[in-house]
This record gives sequence, C-alpha cells and structure tokens, in this order.
Amino acid sequence: MDTTLKLTQYSRASGCGCKIAPGDLQKILSVQKDYSNLFPALLRGFETSDDAAVWDLEDGTVLILTTDFFMPMLDDADHFGQVAAANALSDVYAMGARPFLALGILGWPLEKLGAELAARVLEGARKMCQKAGIPLAGGHSVDAVEPFFGLCVAGRCPKENLRTNGGAQPGDVLYLTKPLGTGILLSAYRKGMLNDKETYPELLAALTRLNSAGEWMGTLRSVHALTDVTGFGLLGHLIEMCRASSVSAELTWSDVPRYPLVDDLAARFVYPDITFKTWNSFSNQVQLSQNPNDPESAKKILVLCDPQTNGGLLAAVAPDEQTIFEDTCRANGVSFYRIGTFIPQIPSVWVRVRE
Repeated sequence: MDTTLKLTQYSRASGCGCKIAPGDLQKILSVQKDYSNLFPALLRGFETSDDAAVWDLEDGTVLILTTDFFMPMLDDADHFGQVAAANALSDVYAMGARPFLALGILGWPLEKLGAELAARVLEGARKMCQKAGIPLAGGHSVDAVEPFFGLCVAGRCPKENLRTNGGAQPGDVLYLTKPLGTGILLSAYRKGMLNDKETYPELLAALTRLNSAGEWMGTLRSVHALTDVTGFGLLGHLIEMCRASSVSAELTWSDVPRYPLVDDLAARFVYPDITFKTWNSFSNQVQLSQNPNDPESAKKILVLCDPQTNGGLLAAVAPDEQTIFEDTCRANGVSFYRIGTFIPQIPSVWVRVRE
C-alpha cells in the first residue's frame, strides 16, 4: 500500500466543513414530523437542533444517541480516525452525559485507497474510544466514491444532569472552552500554506482534545444550557442556543479566542466553502458593530462562522456562579473564555456582536 497517499486529495471538503449549510438543512428538515406526541419518552429529537437525541429510560436516567461522520480533514489515516471519533463523542459530552458505546460508519473507495488505509482509520478511532473508556464495538461500511468516517455513539446520564441548547437565561454568562479557527487552519493545511512541523502538532492536539468536561458541567446547576461548536461555527450554534432558549446574546469580539495564525489567514481570505453559506443563512439575525462589507467585519464573519471540527463547549452559566464554574474548569484542566452574555430577546436579532 502506498503510504504517501494524501486522504484530503480524495474529498471535496473536509471535517465539519462537509456539513450541509444551515439554510439547506432547514429545507430538508421542514418535511419531517414532530414525533414528541407519539413517543412521550423522546425528550429531544431534531426540532431544537440539539446535539443528540434523548430517550427517557424511565429509571431516572436518559439515553443519549448521536451520529456524526465526515470526509478527511488530515492526510494521515490514523489521525483522521482519531479526530472523527473525538468529534462524534463530543455530541454526547455536550448533553452532560458520558458515552458508553460506539459503532463505526465507514465509506471507502477501496480501489483507490485500499483496505489497509481504512484499517488505520479504524485504529485511530479505536485509540480515541479507548481514551474515552468505551469500546468501538462494530459498525457498518460501504464502498463509496469519496472516503468518510465517523461514529454512532450512545451515552447515558441522570435525567437531572441532562443539558440541552435550551435553558439559557437573561444575565447568564457565555463561556467557550476552545479557541476558534480549526476550519480556517484546515483550509490552509489542504492548500499547503502551513508549516507542518511547527503547526501540525498543535492543530492535531486541538482536533483530538476530548470535550469530556461536558459530563461534569451537567452536574452543575449553574450551567443552564450547553452545546458544542461544530459545523455551523460559533455564530450558528449560538443562534441555535438563543432560539431554543428564547433569548438573545451579546458577543464581545475582543474576547473571542482564536488559534495562532487564524486572524492572518482570515485577513487573506482563507476559509472553508461552507463559511459564507452559514453567514447567508443567519446574517439577517445578527447585528454587527460595523457594516458587513467593511474589511474588519469580513474577518469577523470568517472567524465567527468558521466550521469547527471537534470545537469547544459553549455554556450558559448563572452570573452568580461564575467563580465556581471557573474554579471547576481550572481544577479539571479545562480552558475557558468569557465571550459574552445572554440578554432578553431582541426582535429579529438573536446575536449582537460588539467590539
């Protein structure tokens, strides 16, 4: 098998940048039915754009179930498997739960890439599942035109620990646990614009850092709402949180963390294709401090709509419990950034971005 093969050459998009844009997804889901009346145990379906489905087991606990997969964002097959697994596991953590089982989802062009390389993807995923303390217990595979991989993950938590993207209250502080910019960095990587020896280890570390902090965040009553930032960028997932909570948010641009090189790359208009599709889906619900056509506004849009692969957790925390939340983050080695606050709902504006 040729070990010099670069996986990213065999896919049109990569990582969470593969996702269908929000506007198109809404059209697809518009024909779906709300099953909550038919299935009382279904506590969360697709209606609120939450991170996973939730089923009440009626024993004081809930089952969390999610599926997440995408095309290669890195050329190394083992690394691709690790990142895809970490990204899928994040959806369970973002509901305040602990994963306990995973199944693999593999699409592979066997004639082009061969079985050995696919096995390395699975091995990378197994490593990440082992890190999370769960088995990769099986799955399904197809011979596909383009490679893709991900997981179906099952998790569980006490019902009282369940956290959704709804529940944020006016006055709550908005926290993010990872900087932004993995989509922009991965776009630069695909174009050969990064010094791999200097930037690749840091990028890989960011992409494979588990969001397991979500499990203990679910035990804190002060955490009113929780989600993770993935394919629709910070702006898209924050808007989903605001909609589900019937509040608006004020985002402070100067407090939004970015990985090194991201601002420079954004200024050079290096970005994934889905970025402006996301902005076009949400632009009429966002109030910027400058004209959207201003160069500085353009950079903000690129960063705020950047599709994050295994991005950070986004938490709404009661203002009088900030110290406890931050101390718990420090005790668990979790980075945190205060990036804004929730406010009473503003007509037609879900997010207001200030300097």
